[in-house]
Amino acid sequence: MVSLGCAKNLVDSEIMLGELRGRGHRIVADAELADTVIVNTCGFIDEAKEESIDAILELAALKEAGTIERLLVAGCMVNRYGAELKREIPEIDGFIGLDQLRQVAAAVEERPAGDLVQLGGAAEPPPAGPSHLVFDHTAPRLLTTRGYAYLKVAEGCDNPCTFCAIPSWRGRFRSRTIDSLVREAQALEHQGIAELCLVAQDTTRYGEDLGYGRHGLLRLVEALLAATEVPWIRFLYAYPTTLDDELLKLMGSERRFVSYVDMPLQHSHPEILRAMRRGGRAERYLRLLERARTLVPDVALRSTFIVGFPGEREEHFAHLLDFVAAARFDHLGAFVYSPEPGTPAADLGGRVPASTARRRHRRLLAAQEPIARASRQALVGRRLTVLVEGVCAETEHLLQGRHQGMAPEIDGRLLINDGVADPGSFAEVEITDAYADDLVGHVVAPILPAAATP
Repeated sequence: MVSLGCAKNLVDSEIMLGELRGRGHRIVADAELADTVIVNTCGFIDEAKEESIDAILELAALKEAGTIERLLVAGCMVNRYGAELKREIPEIDGFIGLDQLRQVAAAVEERPAGDLVQLGGAAEPPPAGPSHLVFDHTAPRLLTTRGYAYLKVAEGCDNPCTFCAIPSWRGRFRSRTIDSLVREAQALEHQGIAELCLVAQDTTRYGEDLGYGRHGLLRLVEALLAATEVPWIRFLYAYPTTLDDELLKLMGSERRFVSYVDMPLQHSHPEILRAMRRGGRAERYLRLLERARTLVPDVALRSTFIVGFPGEREEHFAHLLDFVAAARFDHLGAFVYSPEPGTPAADLGGRVPASTARRRHRRLLAAQEPIARASRQALVGRRLTVLVEGVCAETEHLLQGRHQGMAPEIDGRLLINDGVADPGSFAEVEITDAYADDLVGHVVAPILPAAATP
């Protein structure tokens, strides 16, 4: 299984792996040892789509060479571009749409099941369109993460952002019930996870469609805190119009609800925000960030921005640079705008030249670097509770982990150059060095799970 894209996609991959393991299939980590390889694709932006296509083509070459027997493609690009993939890459043996993930075993075993239509030995891609299903706690899962697990609380999205095509294949926003989520969280706890990361396209809107009102995520977190003993509970992502003060107050008072808010703002200038249909203003955003810091004094803040959106002029970008300087995010991500077919933004005038957009992307990241470095430098000399994830991928001589202000996979690493700790355990680590992305430290003492505190 090659899983690409976001954490929500990873959960889908883990469900497919769980289905395959339940059918008796052996899962291997090396594609060259596999009979069948599945690529779970991402279709969010051009860069993600290119990564998916590159992965498919690389595996198609292995199939042509006789190294693997079958190549299946699953996920977002199947729902959006299935027909094109079938036409352009004939080496693909079958397609698994977002509503067909639990039928993955049928596709691997080359037998008909449900909506998987076999024609000449290859499953046809589903018609282009949005997904409708929602998985619950009964779906099998094979965890692929170390020490933490994602809990997908909802599917789809109802936000009208003009740059985003996700609703066209993920569908309308659909929340899972609190009972189902609590049951899955308990099952994950029994597997030994130390951190639970709640994810959705707009997690702070959780439960609106179930009648929970604007406090749905608060109710869910309270239920998870009461029904489990998972040391760390984190949520990703917040939308600026639906972030709940009561949620922040709980974060500030409950040690297991980690002090971390990832709120993708996308831009700061009101003209660009209106064109994006995001609403809001920089002044309101700054007040919201200050409110978060007041209610949660040790909160780590992250945001993501798009540069090169149609109509973005130099004064708009300068406004964004000033906003980032004032906001002082602990972590920041940025994307170069790419037009998504079928979205309103794709038809807007004022297209920014690619070279200009890339230059602005570099300037934005460069502006953030000293802010991030100062945030990390302030931790030098402190002793922090760290979730140890295991041996560093680059060298067996280092361990890697994260403190509560670092979300998995996106916020750098804490590299441990002295001391011993088991993967999935907590340790007290003294920070000795800081860089723009990563921290370095040494283990002072292990921490028992019951005593794990942010």
